[in-house]
Order: sequence, then C-alpha cells, then structure tokens
Amino acid sequence: MTYVQGFLLAVPNANKAAYTELAEASAKVFRANGALSVVETWGVSVPDGKLTSFPMAVKLEKDESVVFSWISWPDKETADAGMDLSMKELEELMGGDISKVPFDGMRMIWGGFETIVEA
Repeated sequence: MTYVQGFLLAVPNANKAAYTELAEASAKVFRANGALSVVETWGVSVPDGKLTSFPMAVKLEKDESVVFSWISWPDKETADAGMDLSMKELEELMGGDISKVPFDGMRMIWGGFETIVEA
C-alpha cells in the first residue's frame, strides 16, 4: 500500500507567497523522483487546543499559519530514494543553502506512515 510522508509546520503569513512558490517547485521535484502526489494546505480553521493542537505542536506564533502537507509514494523504498534525490535537487535550486526556506525548520514536524486504509 501507499507510503505517506506527512509534514506540519508554521509559516509566517508574510511568507505565504514565497512558501507557495517553494512548494510548487518542490512538488515538481518530488513527482519527478517518484512521488504519486504532493498536497500542501494552508490552515484556515485550525483551533487552539487545551492539551494538544496543531498550533501548539508547531509553537505557532502571532502572524503565522499552520501548514499541513503530505507526499504519497508507491512504497517506503521509493520514498526513501526519492526523498534523498529530491533534497539534493532542492538544495541546488536554493543555491546550496536549504536553510533559506521561508519558515522555521526547527518547528517542523514530519514522519512516514504506512497506509492501512485507502478508500
């Protein structure tokens, strides 16, 4: 079954256009390296929680929005290889400095998931 990599991050609202541009370029790279699909979403209705929540998880600050995204791959092996190739290509696209992303990478949460239900 499909392998999914999920990402949760906080992006300054002022960087929405820059993030969207990076996301579009990244999606093309991931697809070229075996991804089945790439989805990027900008938080619109993301409430604060009392114990846990998306905003709490990324330590959301004033004037930031939560971004939730995922990449679907045929399997974990393709994901591992495709992500390695993609990160090298994206670093080249960013002039060799991937730290120039328009968000705080230290607050990004990510993980890989094996699909158990796909309808």
